[in-house]
Amino acid sequence: MRGGSGGEKMYNSSTPMPTHQLSDSNRRIMGSHNDNRARNLRVYQAWKGNNIFCLGGRLVFGPDVRSLFLTILLIMVPVVLFSAFVSQRLIEDFQHQLGDYIVVICVILTAYVIILLFLTSARDPGIIPRNLHPPEDEGSSISADWPGSQVSGPSLPPTKDVLVNGMVVKVKYCQTCMLYRSPRCSHCSICNNCVERFDHHCPWVGQCIGKRNYRFFFMFVSSTTILCLYVLAFCWVNIRKIMDTDHCDIWRAFLKSPVSGILVLYTFICAWFVGGLTAFHLYLICTNQTTYENFRYRYDGKMNPYNLGCVRNVLEVFFSKIPKSKNKFRAKVRVDSSGYAAPMQLSHVLSPEMPKRSFDIEVGKRQAVADEDFEDIQSQIDSIGGLERCGTQPRHANWDHKANWEITPDIQVLAAEFGMEPGLADGQKISRGH
Repeated sequence: MRGGSGGEKMYNSSTPMPTHQLSDSNRRIMGSHNDNRARNLRVYQAWKGNNIFCLGGRLVFGPDVRSLFLTILLIMVPVVLFSAFVSQRLIEDFQHQLGDYIVVICVILTAYVIILLFLTSARDPGIIPRNLHPPEDEGSSISADWPGSQVSGPSLPPTKDVLVNGMVVKVKYCQTCMLYRSPRCSHCSICNNCVERFDHHCPWVGQCIGKRNYRFFFMFVSSTTILCLYVLAFCWVNIRKIMDTDHCDIWRAFLKSPVSGILVLYTFICAWFVGGLTAFHLYLICTNQTTYENFRYRYDGKMNPYNLGCVRNVLEVFFSKIPKSKNKFRAKVRVDSSGYAAPMQLSHVLSPEMPKRSFDIEVGKRQAVADEDFEDIQSQIDSIGGLERCGTQPRHANWDHKANWEITPDIQVLAAEFGMEPGLADGQKISRGH
């Protein structure tokens, strides 16, 4: 564009605008179009979820992985106290090295629980890779309340029907991952991933519980219950021996061995918590439900399409083969140097011929927003042009024309992306005319 009267400085699409005058979204738009350079990264380095990776992407945790240290502390502290204080008297009271076996079994059981905890927390729970592009519409009917149906361009229905064991199940479209979720899949708002057979997000293990780690989660909870009952039983045995040896009541026995009393109370409370959780998940396994389905759908009042019978349900959880991860976190991908269009289809390399009809491929939503902004800009220019043709002035003649009619730099950049430079030039000439 050529400069207007009064020395006013104009910007066009070929003149770079100062970065500090642009919004964050427009800086990403301009960076994605002007900078085509790419760099090689590992998949876990370009990951769009909220996961935390360790050992070069070999271990994947949830964003609340710090709670894992609290869980380990709650397990280890009572075991250390039991081994250091309570077991000494048991070793003396039991003959034929039975007291030593009591301590050894406790240590082995604790190590088993910790291993199960890490197998639950440090693995991919069944994350479904995100799509680079929205899926093609298969011709199904579009819901009237679906946001995409209100704007021009291709849109997708919010749900789709699939058959599961002869029953129709509705699966939802995930706008973040740009895919139709498979049956029993749900999007975890904490990890920001779609997870197969999503059960729940457990803050105690700092990870989603899904198809690939549910078995280990149940084994961890049930083993923790056994450990609590084991420590509780032998602490109580120690209290009873003190009562029999010193001929005192239970309160004096607690005073003689306060650690035993504390552990009895602590393990009793924990056994109720993890024991109740074990019983609940045992019920879910026998009926082939997830925690999410049980609280949301209540299959007690209708037919559960996933229920195969108690025996087959148990076999499916404990004796079926755990599927391989659909994500190769250590694979190399090419990522735009601006970081704007990072790939999420983990088994593919980002192609440079990306479709330009959508600004934000990350969430697949900005096409609709951009279309609305385009219509707003066009309506503003048309209204200004109508005023000029009719020879009329705006309703409030005492307005500051520069403040009300000047096109902001953000709108200039957005309009330039739609090829509206001539329209903007006419609009700004009208502004100076008024």
